[in-house]
Amino acid sequence: MATDFDCLFCKIASGAIPVKRLYETSDVLAFPDIHPQAPVHILLIPKQHFGSLTHCTAGESPLLGQLLSAACVVAQQQGLSVHPGGGGFRLVINTGPDGGQSVDHLHLHLLGGREMGWPPG
Repeated sequence: MATDFDCLFCKIASGAIPVKRLYETSDVLAFPDIHPQAPVHILLIPKQHFGSLTHCTAGESPLLGQLLSAACVVAQQQGLSVHPGGGGFRLVINTGPDGGQSVDHLHLHLLGGREMGWPPG
């Protein structure tokens, strides 16, 4: 599994930096964002280092599917399931500086616990 030892999220994935692990498989890790933008703000990362979504190829499709599936599991665990009266969540992947990416490691933001406005920003 490729890692970048200068990468914050690779250090988190390896356990060198401790976090509250909300969900974990051999390939994916979920933990709370330290600068939450919603009542529920969780980051999901592949344990393998990819600088951004643009660094993934078609060969990473199974891993990207695992990230999305993990997001659904974590959302349900956090009580964000969709129901007739509302509920739900937002998934965001910031890519590159203009896209708002602040850590050069592919990560997915799971946001919920409040109504999300549109456009996002």
